[in-house]
Amino acid sequence: MPTNLPADYYKIEKLYQEATDPAEKIELLEEMMSKIPKHKGTDHLRADLRRKLSKMKASQGGKKSASRHASIYNFSKEGAGQIVVVGAPNVGKSSLVASQTNADPEVSPAPFSTWTPTPGMMSIENIQVQLIDTPPLNREHVEADLFNLLRKCDLILVMVDLHADPVQQLQESLDTLTDQRIAPQHLADRYQDAVRRYFYKPCLVLANKCDDDSDEEVFEIFRQLWEGDCPMIPVSVATGRNLEALKQTIFRKLEVMRVYSQAPGETARLDLPFVLPIGSNVEAFAAKVHQDFANNMKSARVWGSSAAFPGQTVSREHTLQDGDIIELNM
Repeated sequence: MPTNLPADYYKIEKLYQEATDPAEKIELLEEMMSKIPKHKGTDHLRADLRRKLSKMKASQGGKKSASRHASIYNFSKEGAGQIVVVGAPNVGKSSLVASQTNADPEVSPAPFSTWTPTPGMMSIENIQVQLIDTPPLNREHVEADLFNLLRKCDLILVMVDLHADPVQQLQESLDTLTDQRIAPQHLADRYQDAVRRYFYKPCLVLANKCDDDSDEEVFEIFRQLWEGDCPMIPVSVATGRNLEALKQTIFRKLEVMRVYSQAPGETARLDLPFVLPIGSNVEAFAAKVHQDFANNMKSARVWGSSAAFPGQTVSREHTLQDGDIIELNM
């Protein structure tokens, strides 16, 4: 029976045959399988690829675990989101992380002074987010683990120096990311017809060294010269200009909300929020507090913008909003 495979399958198969890295071959096998139409004519092929995939994953299991353990880019997500700062040399990535977190990356006017990633925790009102400094992006020297980190993070900050050809810096940074199949989420439509799968990540461009009002005009020229559609914000790490606005933009882009627990007869601790994805309901909040509440909750009361009136009794399916206070009863 004919398999009637699409042209994309054969393109990926060619890449698979040319690939030498086991991890890449595994990824390409998975992409090949996703392209195969499901009918009786492809049963044998799909079974054959599943066997190959299982065998390759088994042989790579131990090596992959050891590699992940040893990688300097292997960071567990902490706080309300994981944000990675990337860009050309000397744009101010390390200075941003040093000024806004408890981390101590090396800050130097010399290019390529950052050789290892450095994570720190940044406060945004009453929550913490993880901010990670990284070595400069370089198309000639690709660190696979850096791009693995970028594929898993929640937000990418692409930093440029407003006074050092920011258009070229931004273009080269975005080209390096797309070379590794990482694309801005708001441009996803441009890559829908690509043969290989892309990872779409929320991106924000930081135009650093916008130190005073006179630099705002430089920023406007940069924004007009950049013909692409990309969210941008002018900042100055040196003077602190727009850094609070940056934090609020990060909070919005993470698409999370803060809700608070209140025990019966007590006052909610507004300095200790629970962070949930926007659109979460009471049941999701209860599970965040403790699985026993999710399993055994009898009722819930809500104070805040999602409630029709203060202390409204609501169901498990009630959708919460930022700032709500919830009392759970078992």
